[in-house]
Amino acid sequence: MNDSQTNRIGLTQRQTLLLVATGAALWFLAALLLRNIAPMGALEGIMRGVSYALVIPGTFPFVLLTRWLVALRDDQMGIGIAVATMTALLIDGIVVAWFPAVYGGQLPQVTNCAAIILWGAGVALLLGFFMNKGALK
Repeated sequence: MNDSQTNRIGLTQRQTLLLVATGAALWFLAALLLRNIAPMGALEGIMRGVSYALVIPGTFPFVLLTRWLVALRDDQMGIGIAVATMTALLIDGIVVAWFPAVYGGQLPQVTNCAAIILWGAGVALLLGFFMNKGALK
């Protein structure tokens, strides 16, 4: 398959590789942020709700950045964001199970960090599918 041909999910090989790399990079940035703000109480008590609410407007620019970096068409937004999010979730699952020290190593910090990553993934998917337009004709 050359780069101009699409795969079975409607993305080029270049787009798919860029989405995987983008998903990994965005997960890494989120993990660093969470590891630093969790000890400050940002994921506990009333601040948990504030942090979850901030994920919504905080995720939108990264969805737009991913769209731009990967050159996603309007009809590729849902699947494109899904590939990047899938990558982040796969990494997160491995980290929680085998490398919890990435999130601080102690409960409940690890579970709080993993939970907000899940929330962010859901928000990203919602935004990607909401921004998706019908197939070009």
